[in-house]
Amino acid sequence: MGDSGKLPIRMLHDRVLVSLEGEQGERRSGGGIVIPATASVGKRLAWARVVATGASVRQVQLDDRVLFDPEERAEVELGSKDYVLLRERDIHAVAAERVPDAGTGLYL
Repeated sequence: MGDSGKLPIRMLHDRVLVSLEGEQGERRSGGGIVIPATASVGKRLAWARVVATGASVRQVQLDDRVLFDPEERAEVELGSKDYVLLRERDIHAVAAERVPDAGTGLYL
């Protein structure tokens, strides 16, 4: 990584590079109960922050928070930090300030 803080990588096609938020260790429930990392839970999605995108990516931008399935990922280490490489289609949701709050866009 250089002085500008940019990653020494250029993403191609529909690839998205994300940085995981928090640790995959123990967590707390809404009521304050500590849930150990070894506890068996159903399929749990993970949040991450977008740090780089390929030229064909249209729905996410840098610094967006995205929701993805941690089982469908490839990990890479850059500058002694771990990142996750995803395809844009593997992202389930985007949480960003630019996303309108007016509705889901679904026709029911």
